[in-house]
Amino acid sequence: MKSTYIIGEIGQNHNGSMDLAKQIIDVVARPVVEHLFNLNVQRMNAIKLTKRDLKEELTDSAMHKPYNSPHSFGATYGEHRAALELNDEQHFELYNYAKALGLDVVETLCAVGCLSMFKLFTPDKLKVASRDLTNLPLLAALAETKIPIILSTGMGGKEELDDALETLGHYHSNISILHCISEYPAHYKNINLLTIQWLKENYGQFTIGYSDHSIGIDVPLAAVALGSEILEKHITIDRNLKGTDQAGSLGPEGIYRMVRDIRCLEMAMGEKQMTVDPAVESARIKLERSIATKNPIKKGMQIREEDLHMLSPGDGVKWKQKDKIIGKTAIEDIPENEIVYLNMVQ
Repeated sequence: MKSTYIIGEIGQNHNGSMDLAKQIIDVVARPVVEHLFNLNVQRMNAIKLTKRDLKEELTDSAMHKPYNSPHSFGATYGEHRAALELNDEQHFELYNYAKALGLDVVETLCAVGCLSMFKLFTPDKLKVASRDLTNLPLLAALAETKIPIILSTGMGGKEELDDALETLGHYHSNISILHCISEYPAHYKNINLLTIQWLKENYGQFTIGYSDHSIGIDVPLAAVALGSEILEKHITIDRNLKGTDQAGSLGPEGIYRMVRDIRCLEMAMGEKQMTVDPAVESARIKLERSIATKNPIKKGMQIREEDLHMLSPGDGVKWKQKDKIIGKTAIEDIPENEIVYLNMVQ
């Protein structure tokens, strides 16, 4: 199975703090070990940041509306959003920080004005948030950069997806599509993971993945098992921190377990065939059955079927090959309940 491209979505979980953002990146960069077999497995591939242009975010009335949520970082929603926003230079600093640790950086750009960061650096991939699937002017501006694009489909159906793909396709085809449900947290009955397979069957020319908003790691693992080549998950340094996305994100231990388990799952998937793996050979010899004596057989006796039954170990003759034993003559004494090997008969 191809290695899944795993993206840790920081989003706004840095709470406007560069130090907090770097702590989350440090968690992602930790080595991941599967301890049972002492395997060093691949870490997350990338972190994802989000950039908004507040002049292109909400109506003036919505931005000036009082925001009294316990997760508020300002008196109005506009002040709240401004407190959570990092500027281009800070995104550049985090880009360099993550790249120095061997991680890719994906940027969700929520407005054409956010392309100003390109004066400083070029992200490895661009992400289109679910809410902007129908924002065709933004899609065109992003695609014009020729940077690989990841589309989330959490608020759209086939028509919206096709319109987005048509717009992007005027510029390039390096596009990934993520099945997603824009529900926070996503209820299991709404997730519909089989959409991943539908996307692979109907949009197989693109890379297909899954952006998860469920609680825990079981749904991401199932998504990978169903063929997701990209997996995106919200991450944080502490799920108890203030912020609307913190409680639904993975903390350090959850990040570690999800990545470890996905990498182990990738190894376990194997191929579409049935073979006897060399790894089971010792168990096969120890536990399988071979033709054995039911009662003592003296040298010179002709062996009958009623003289035989099946016992372990499995290093002797199988019942399918019983004609190699039945009707043959013993050339030595064979005790009761012992394997009958071919060199004992003629």
